[in-house]
Amino acid sequence: MTDQIQVRRIGAAAVIAALAGASQAQQPPDEIAMMSMDNVAYHGFLYAGGEYVEYGGDVTMGGAMYVEVMVPHEIQHDYPIVFLHGAGQTGVDYLQTPDGRPGWAYDFIDMGYVVYVQDFPARGRSQYVPEVDGNINIRNGPQLEQIFTASAATADFPQAGKHTQFPGTGLMGDPVADYFMKTQVEFIGGRQAQLTIDANVALLDMIGTPVILLTHSQGGWFGWNIADERPDLVHAIVTLEPAAPPIRGVDTTNVTYRESGGLAWGVGNTPITYDPPVSDASELDVELAAEAEGPDLVPCYRQVEPARQLVNLTDIPVLFMNADGGYHRIFDHCLANWLNQAGVQTEYVRMEEVGLAGNGHMMMLELNSREIAEYIHGWLSENVL
Repeated sequence: MTDQIQVRRIGAAAVIAALAGASQAQQPPDEIAMMSMDNVAYHGFLYAGGEYVEYGGDVTMGGAMYVEVMVPHEIQHDYPIVFLHGAGQTGVDYLQTPDGRPGWAYDFIDMGYVVYVQDFPARGRSQYVPEVDGNINIRNGPQLEQIFTASAATADFPQAGKHTQFPGTGLMGDPVADYFMKTQVEFIGGRQAQLTIDANVALLDMIGTPVILLTHSQGGWFGWNIADERPDLVHAIVTLEPAAPPIRGVDTTNVTYRESGGLAWGVGNTPITYDPPVSDASELDVELAAEAEGPDLVPCYRQVEPARQLVNLTDIPVLFMNADGGYHRIFDHCLANWLNQAGVQTEYVRMEEVGLAGNGHMMMLELNSREIAEYIHGWLSENVL
């Protein structure tokens, strides 16, 4: 009998050991960054917008936009945050930093916000319809180093040396930079704007209550049009170095205007509502300031007074954040000036002046990303919540 008991004990121990080993084997490797879901009550996804389009002699669905939604255990704010990313990027920008820290989606979940994180139509997990959506482009490694990850080492715009917050060296071959490069995807041209605006209008209609738009870079342009179409569903806008400047593009090396580029409608390149109305961007009466507001800045294009007003945006407060180590420093103030002149309540923040120094264009991925999120939350709490 004793021998039988001993055998059973040995057998049970072997099973437990085997199960423990199996459990250990099922764990992902340490190099895969994991985000805690402790503060997430629900996590889901949806597709917003979309319609059937002609393709290949028949029809297929196009224009739909992938959106993730996360809900905290305790919703502490009335207004969810809808995140819009930049060109060549996806919602990954807000989910995880390239060195494995939680992204802003998790930071704002921790602060009690419901968050919506999207991949633009024809981008990432959203549909791309060949021939219908147009040609695709992608940035190369040296371009990404210069404008996003290693400006101090590789770029020649005046403020480049101030860029210190990107994790690691930012150079190809550095593991963090290499990981970031993998997150950079293809993007389309002119059709991107209207697809994204339409899909976000559909998303806001689906949500049905006012939101905070948090926009970045290319997404900044789209945010103005989304708010223009649904002003009652946009409570506030936080914009991080949005597409700029008004009217003409800038040669950032020489801090001079180019003949091409720029935002023809002042805040974007898609029609938006002005009062008095204009049917074409060429009807905007503009002038170039006689001098710049400071060193290494371009002088600004502005409207000739009396300035037409962006009437659908005038009741929406805007936080406009600009980093001291990125190429946008050269011209972003011109867009902030344009918005204020057009009646939009825009607070333009030079980040180093509020203790957030050394950032570049991809500030949500940089070493002080959590501190930037906390600053945004503080501004929202004081101004719009």
